[in-house]
Formats: sequence, C-alpha cells, structure tokens
Amino acid sequence: MDVTAAVWWLTILGIVGLLVFDFVFHVRKSHVPTLREASIWSALYVGIALLFGVGVWAFGGADPGAEYFAGYVTEKALSVDNLFVFLVILASFKVPRADQQKALLFGIVFSLIARSGFILVGAALINMFAWVFYLFGLILLLTAGNLIKPEGEESHSPDNFMVRAARRLLHTSDRYDGDKLFTVQDGKRVMTPMLLVMIAIGGTDILFALDSIPAIFGLTQNVYLVFTATAFSLLGLRQLYFLIDGLLDRLIYLTYGLAVILGFIGVKLILHALHENNVPFINDGEPVKVAEISTGLSLSVIIGVLLVTVVASLASMKGRVQNTVSAARRYAQAYLDVEQDPEVREEIYGKLLAEEARLRMFPEKHRAGIREQDKLMGLLRRAHEQHDRHP
Repeated sequence: MDVTAAVWWLTILGIVGLLVFDFVFHVRKSHVPTLREASIWSALYVGIALLFGVGVWAFGGADPGAEYFAGYVTEKALSVDNLFVFLVILASFKVPRADQQKALLFGIVFSLIARSGFILVGAALINMFAWVFYLFGLILLLTAGNLIKPEGEESHSPDNFMVRAARRLLHTSDRYDGDKLFTVQDGKRVMTPMLLVMIAIGGTDILFALDSIPAIFGLTQNVYLVFTATAFSLLGLRQLYFLIDGLLDRLIYLTYGLAVILGFIGVKLILHALHENNVPFINDGEPVKVAEISTGLSLSVIIGVLLVTVVASLASMKGRVQNTVSAARRYAQAYLDVEQDPEVREEIYGKLLAEEARLRMFPEKHRAGIREQDKLMGLLRRAHEQHDRHP
C-alpha cells in the first residue's frame, strides 16, 4: 500500500490535533474524570481508530486493512497491560488522583515520540538486513517466556535508571502542588515530584517499546500501518485508565494471553525470516521453504486469545478476590498517604469500607488467605485507626 506525503502529513496533523484537544479541554484543569466522561471519550477514540481501519480496508485493500486491525488490537492489548505498571508508578509516587491525568498524557506523548523513533529505526534495519526478523522473533519469544513467570506488583519498580539519575540531578519538593511541575517552597522556586513521575512513566515506556515494536512489525512491515496502529492504540489510553482502573487487577489472565500472542507473532516472524533467509549459516544462505502464517489467521488468533483471556479473567473467583483486595489496598494508601482534602478523604474512606464489606462476602478459604497478608491487614488497620483519631 503506497501512501503519499500529503496523507502522511494529514495523519500526523490529525494525531497531534487530538493530543492538543485532549490537553486543552480535559487535562489542563485538574479533575478526576467521571465514569461517564471516561466512557464517552474512550468510546470516541476507539471509534476513530476503527473508522480509520475501515478507511484503510476500503482504499488500501483487504490485506492492509487486516494488517492494521491485527496491529491495532495487539498494540491496544499491550497498552492495557502497560496500565498495570502506570498504576504502580502513580501509587508509588503517591500522586493525587485528580493530578494523575497530566502525568498520563505526558507518558502517552513521550511514548508516541519514542515509538515513532523506534519504528523508523526498525524499518531501516528491516530494509537493510533480513536477519533482523530473526532478532525480532527471538525478542518476542523471550518476552513471552518472561510474561509467563509469576510476578507481583512489587516487581514493577518505578525506580528505574532514569528516575535514579533524575533524583541525583534534580532536587524536588516533598509535596505536590496540584499537577504543577514547579512550586515555591521557603521562598525558592523548586521542582515538584510530578516531574519524577513523568520521568518514571517515560523511562518505563521505553522498555515497553522494545516489546511492542517487534510485535507489530511481525504483523505488517508497512511503516504507515505500523505508525497509525501504534498511535491509535495510545490515543485514549488516559481515559481508558480511569475507565477500567477498577478492573485492571481483575484481568488476572491477561498476561498469559499476551504471552501466547507474542509467542505466536515471534513464530510468525521466524517463519518469515526463514522464507526470506539470506543468512549464510542457515541453509547456505538460501530461502527455506516453510509455510507462512497469513494475516487473516493472525487476526483471528489475536482476537480469539484476547476474548478467552478476558472472559476467563472476569469469570474467575480468584480475579474477583484479587481485584477487591487491590482496590481496598489503594483506597487505604490514598486515605493515609495521598489525599489531603478532608471531603475527598472521607469519600475514599467510604469506598474502603465498601471494599472491606465485599471481602467479607467471599468464601472462608479466600478470606483466610486475605487475613494472612500481614502488610495488607496492617495497612487497613492503620487507616481505621487514623479515621478514629481524626473522624
């Protein structure tokens, strides 16, 4: 599918326009998006992405259309998985909920810029070296294997290299001033912790790109489709965070589904590399006659795996317990360490009580497991003690 320079520029301007609109009308003023607001705008961004795909299918043909949708669905699923880590970062830095939007939008913009650079580098490498397909396939297979390994919330540390360097070079205040990057403390202009939050999200997203870019190149090598599928998967991610925040911990099998998808794409890449082989020590540098996986089959596998994963997660009792425990933990932490406004704190305490009531409704074997989590029980106890002292 050939794309003219005019179409490229119109697409880029459209994406930039959506980001500017998002900032001016939603992020500039700190607030917590309502469920209705998050639902409407999430649906709008998904609708734009789907309409764009229909346009690709209509004007570019069935194969490019299927490649775009396969890439978009895969990148969107990976983006949802990334929200788990964003959740940990925002909680670790104790960012008030009303001030999280700017940090999330910055992460999306940084991600789009970083991934655009990775896309250009990846396309150049593919055009110059056929063996890059072997490398990309190996990366995805290793990533799939790592995803299967059990890990907890603590494994996603926000204290990456960029944050450690920033802590040494930048002296920030101890308190937030809304979502401002700078504030006045003791008569001096100082940076707020919001800057470190943005650096943490941006630095973490560079690691995400190392997985997502090889994955989408495994589905299409058309740079325009790679760029647009990646961009549209990121647009609306901020609204999606507030929409499914309460369900993130419920998707306990999403990681396994992503492992299957990335492993499948890794195999697809290696088969393609064998088909285009020119590496001297493989079949004397000659192409290997192997069956390749079609785009239609790829799209079917990706959608099928995600459907099974999501349905299994939502139907799981373990998922419901984990989701409720995580919600109770977040509300307790927010009450103790994050929110300062008395009305907001009281609202959060009410939500904490509601989650604890749900915990008491689970079967005894699950409640017994919850009571064995000493850190959680200590956190809940401290929240109640503080509320009793300062009702």
